[in-house]
Amino acid sequence: MSSVPSRAQPAPSEFDYRALVEPTRVHSTLYYDEAVFAEELERIWHRTWVYVGHVSEVPNRNDYVTKSIGPTPVLLVHDRHGEISLLQNKCPHRGNQLCAYQQGNRSTFTCPYHSWTFANSGELIGLAFADGYEGVDKSAFSLGRVPRIEIYRGFVFGSFAKEGPSLEEHLGGAKDSLDQLLDNSPTGEIEVTAGFLQHRAKANWKFLVENETDGYHPGFVHGSIFQVAESPVGGLYKPESQALTRDFGNGHTEFDLRPEWRRMGKPLHWFGGADPNRFPGYVSSMESAHGVERAREIMIDGTPHIMIFPNLFIAEIQMFVIQPTAVDETIQHVTALQFKGAPDLNRRLRQQTMGSVGPAGLLLADDTEMYERNHRGARIHNPEWLTLSRGLSREHRDDRGYRIGHATDEVPQRGIWRHYLDLMTA
Repeated sequence: MSSVPSRAQPAPSEFDYRALVEPTRVHSTLYYDEAVFAEELERIWHRTWVYVGHVSEVPNRNDYVTKSIGPTPVLLVHDRHGEISLLQNKCPHRGNQLCAYQQGNRSTFTCPYHSWTFANSGELIGLAFADGYEGVDKSAFSLGRVPRIEIYRGFVFGSFAKEGPSLEEHLGGAKDSLDQLLDNSPTGEIEVTAGFLQHRAKANWKFLVENETDGYHPGFVHGSIFQVAESPVGGLYKPESQALTRDFGNGHTEFDLRPEWRRMGKPLHWFGGADPNRFPGYVSSMESAHGVERAREIMIDGTPHIMIFPNLFIAEIQMFVIQPTAVDETIQHVTALQFKGAPDLNRRLRQQTMGSVGPAGLLLADDTEMYERNHRGARIHNPEWLTLSRGLSREHRDDRGYRIGHATDEVPQRGIWRHYLDLMTA
C-alpha cells in the first residue's frame, strides 16, 4: 500500500497546531519549518479552493496558459469542446513536464520525452511506435485533471479535493468585493491582458498573505513613495482615518477604504486623486451602463483592497497571485487590472502598476524587503512568539456580522490565523 498521504485524507500531523496558534499570537516555527510547509500543501493548498486564472486569458477555443495551484503546475485550457478545464502539466508515462510554453493555442499536447500525444481535453490520442503497446487501454493514461473547477464572473478557481464546500460557500462575503471590483467596469468584466510581472521573495507565503490587508505598516514602510507621488493614500493609514479592516471569515480579509472615499465624495479620488475629466470615455461609458447617480457612487467607492485566501490579492489597481514554491520562497505574479470597455482608464492603470510594482517600482520593493526580514527574524528563537493583538479591545461586528476594526488594527491577521488553524486541525 502506498505511504503517500491521500489528498482526501491527510496523514496525522506531527504538530499540535492548537499549541502553536493562539487568539493573539503565533509561534515562529510555523513560518520556517519544512514539515509544517509540507502539511500546509496537503491541508490547505490541496484541499481548499485556490484561484488559478481568468477566462480572459484563454478567450479562444484551444487557448491555454500555464498556471499553478501552490507549487503544482497546471494548465488552464479552453479545450477543443469549448470547455474551460484544469489539467495537470505532467505526462502520465514517465512524469515529464508536458508543456513548457507559458501560453499558446493548440488542440493537442505532445510530450517532448517520448512523444505521447494528448488532446487538450486530456485524452491520450497517440503513442509513438505504437507496435510496443498492443492492447493498451489509452483511456487509462489520460492527463490528470483538477477534480473541481468553478468560475465566478470570470475568476477561475480549482480544488484538488473531490468533495467540499462550493466556491460560493468558500468565498462568502468576499464575493461582494469581487462584485464591487466588476461594478467599476462599464461592461461588468475585467480582462487579464496586461501580462504578468513575477517577483520572488525569500520568505514564507504567510508573511505575504498577512501583509496584504495590514493597514499598520504603510505609513512607515511606504512613506517615501506617498510623499514623492503626493498621494492621498498615505492619509488612509493614520489614527484619524475612517477606513476599516474586515474579516469575512474563511481567511478572506479586507482593508475597506470606502468610508474615507465617501467622506471625500470625489469620483475617482481612489485612483491616486485622479481627475475624472482626464477619462471622459470611461466616465461616459460608466454613466451609460449604470446611470449618472449610480456611476458616481461606484466611482467614489472605487475598487476593493482584498485578500482572498489563500492566494488572490486585489489591490485597487492591480491583481496579485501568490505562489508558494518552498517554505522560504514565494513568487508573486502581478498584473494591472484592465476593465473591458475602458481603454483610457486602462492605459493609466498599466502606467501606475509599472510605477508601483514594476521592475523599478518602489512599492513592492518596500514590501519584499519586509517579507525577507520577517523570515530571517522568524528563525531567531527569542522571542519565539509573534503578537497580533492590535485593536483587540475595539474589534466588533458590522451589520453583516463580520469582524471589523480600525484601519491600523490586526483584525485581518487574527482572522487569517483562525482559518489557518481550522484547516490545519480539520
